Formats: sequence, structure tokens, C-alpha cells
Amino acid sequence: MTGTGQASAGEGGSSYIDTSKPHPARMYDWWLGGKDNYPVDEEMSRQLVAMDPRIPAVARANRAFMQRATRWLATAGIRQFLDIGTGIPTEPNLHQIAQGIAPDTRVVYCDNDPIVLAHAEALLRSTPQGATEYIQGDAREPAAILAEARKTLDFTRPVALSLIALLHFVPDEDGAYEVVDELVSALPSGSFLMLSHGTGEFTPDRARTAGDLYKSRALTLALRDRPDVVRFFDGLDLVEPGVTVADAWHPELGERAEPVGDGPLPIYGGVARKG
Repeated sequence: MTGTGQASAGEGGSSYIDTSKPHPARMYDWWLGGKDNYPVDEEMSRQLVAMDPRIPAVARANRAFMQRATRWLATAGIRQFLDIGTGIPTEPNLHQIAQGIAPDTRVVYCDNDPIVLAHAEALLRSTPQGATEYIQGDAREPAAILAEARKTLDFTRPVALSLIALLHFVPDEDGAYEVVDELVSALPSGSFLMLSHGTGEFTPDRARTAGDLYKSRALTLALRDRPDVVRFFDGLDLVEPGVTVADAWHPELGERAEPVGDGPLPIYGGVARKG
């Protein structure tokens, strides 16, 4: 799809926005200072910040990692991206960074929150040479996402699979590792996996409290330690410096979040190539 196109509802799509309980995409928007959230999202976001004042900085560090990793991949020659768990558009979006380096880049976005669909037009403002598309779908249904993505992306050529701050909402029992395996298996040689993932490794007591709060709101939080994050990259060749605290991943490439408090921000990031 060239230029601005039509967002696709996909097989898992729904236009109903449930404002009775918080949604991670809208909470993330609140932490970044956005306006596309509801009182229920703000309430839980404030509760989490009261537990750990660094959470807004973690959101900024995550966003900065996405920008640097996208810049690295585009500079390395990647011209196709599949971004699952996109979140509410926040400039610069992934396609703006990639197409700023290579205008012919093709990007497919996917999220399961209908409010993202409502703002998908911002994700579809492609360069004339490139393409952007939006799929409304659930990461736990990778086959449906891949079927839609193939309408825009050429899976005979390398694709960068972007899973930014997504997998800590998918517990092991929901098949987190199997989902990643299925997605990566569909990619040709020379493709990449880029992901970031929250951790409770540095402050386990806070992490347990946060997990209890998510559970009380009928939400899932599956924070993982570094070895469990590294496991998502099994069979792939990690780009130096490997899986590291997000702000330590190629800081020379641009944006970084301002440090807050003592100790590292509790989010990992990494990029790896499929041989």
C-alpha cells in the first residue's frame, strides 16, 4: 500500500473500546504524556507510578530503544518491518524513522486495542515510495497476523519483526515462546527480531506488587529475568551488545531516557539476525 491506506480489522479485530478496565496501550500513552487514555487508565497508571516512580522513564527508555533499533536496522539495509503491539501512535513512529533513512521501506503495524485502530491514520502516512498498513489483531494469533502481513510485505525478502514492550503481557501459559517461534519461523534468512521486555529482576518486591495490581484488574503481567528474555532469541545471532538494559543498547544511535533514581531501568532490549 502506497501512501495513506485503509486500516484492516483483521480476524481478531473489534471496534469496541472497553473503558471499564485499563489497557496497557492506553496506560503507556499516559506515561508518555499522551491524551488517548481514559480515567481508568490514568488511575492504574498513577498507582503503578506510586509503587515505582521510574515507570514513566521506563516508557521513555523503551520508546528510545525502538527508535535506535529501527535506525540500526534501516541502516543495515532492512526495508520491511512487521511491528506487533504497536500502541497508540507517538511521533516519531517506526515508519517515520525507517522511511527517513530508506523511503521505500514497507511497514505493517498490528495491535489489539481498538483505540489504536481509531488513530491508525497516523500510522498510514507513508512516503510515496514506501508503504504502511495497519492490522487489528492479537499477538496470540500469529497465523492470522502473518496472513494479513503478507498482503503488504514480501516474505521472500528480509523482514524485521518488532515486538516492543509486548511479551511481558503474554505469560508462558499463553504460549509466549511459541508465538515468537511461529512468527520467526515465517521469516526468511537475513531477517531480524527486535524486542524489548520489562523485568522485575532489579526490584522483585515492587514487581510482585505490580503483578498483583494487574491481576486485580484482570490484566496479565509476565515480567521476566534476563535469561528468560534471552530465550526469545534462541537460534538467532544476537547483535552486539546482546540482550542488555535498553538504554545500554547502542546509545550512540540517538535517543536515550534521562536516568531516574539509582540502578538500571527495569527493561531489556535486544536485536538478533536469523541466519
